[in-house]
Amino acid sequence: MKKFVLWMVALAALSGDALLAQDLTGTWQGTLVLPNRELRTVIKVSKADGGGLRALMYSIDQGAGAIPVNPVTLQGSTVKMSMPGIGGTYEGKLEADGDSITGNFKQGPEPIALNLKRATTQTAWAIPEPPPPPKPMAADANPEFEVATIKPATPDRQGKGFMVRQRQFSTINTTLNDLITFAYGIHVKQITGAPAWMETEKFDVAAQPAGEGQPNDRQWKTMLQKLLADRFKLAFHRDKKELSVYAITVAKNGPKLTKSEGNPSGLPGLFFRGLGNLPATNATMADFAGVMQGAVLDRPVVDQTGLTGRWDFTLTWTPDEFQFAGLGVRPPPPPSNGAAAPPDLFAAFQEQLGLKLESTKAPAEVFVIDKVAKPTEN
Repeated sequence: MKKFVLWMVALAALSGDALLAQDLTGTWQGTLVLPNRELRTVIKVSKADGGGLRALMYSIDQGAGAIPVNPVTLQGSTVKMSMPGIGGTYEGKLEADGDSITGNFKQGPEPIALNLKRATTQTAWAIPEPPPPPKPMAADANPEFEVATIKPATPDRQGKGFMVRQRQFSTINTTLNDLITFAYGIHVKQITGAPAWMETEKFDVAAQPAGEGQPNDRQWKTMLQKLLADRFKLAFHRDKKELSVYAITVAKNGPKLTKSEGNPSGLPGLFFRGLGNLPATNATMADFAGVMQGAVLDRPVVDQTGLTGRWDFTLTWTPDEFQFAGLGVRPPPPPSNGAAAPPDLFAAFQEQLGLKLESTKAPAEVFVIDKVAKPTEN
């Protein structure tokens, strides 16, 4: 009997050591080796509310702030992490010592080796303090652009873009229809009575706001609306019309989105990493619908999810030939190895986001153009 009890004690001790080795909480660090530089990477894993794990990732040589990592899972010795806001994933093997993970980081077609070691107080790399957030513009401000230039875009240039860098607003290769849809959050099919040049003539815009502080999304759009009225002499009235639309709803098993920890008054991050790869950070469902209708789909997109707040996620799909007309580009043919390709857009909505994208008809607001002119001199 004594020998049996001793064996039980020994097994209990071994079990305790194994559980300790499987504990992922703590600070992990390693170096991503790219062709032209090395990037030190730190991942801080902690317990999540309600169980499970969560983490924050830091690319300290890029000076980036904390990147949310959720979910973090450990099954057997397999570690998986997702960074929905940057379209990144990590998968590795937790070694027997419990202090090292051998694996790969992926943020595109090719994985990059990233081997992590558990850091101690003595070995942990210092994480630079992020720069202080810019002072916001007063919430009740009704701003306008102090300086704005509008010039014809470079002929035959492909694609288009809207950019905000600190207090600088710019567009590249945008038609007046593009500017209106961005400023008012509508689809081009909601504009009626427009002369043909509004869809064909393209412009580059560069502007800076008057006053102080960093404008929010609503204030940037207010300034652009004023610019359109001033420089394009735009005047219109609103009407209602039943249109073919796409509706975004919540799928049967609920959404698969990560609540954003970003500034609730900050700008959303919705920037394509190639056609069919859309990481989103700090984005509302209205922001998401706006990007889908403005860049990807051929009709208005209506948010019917009822989801409030801001979200981080990544949507990856294989585009068809009818998508991305809003960016002025044509997707390449689907890869011949269809099994390895991402799903189509409708399947990706359900599988990756827990949402549905459905074609339907619905009453929609339309903008009837009353007056417009080509832009005045700068």
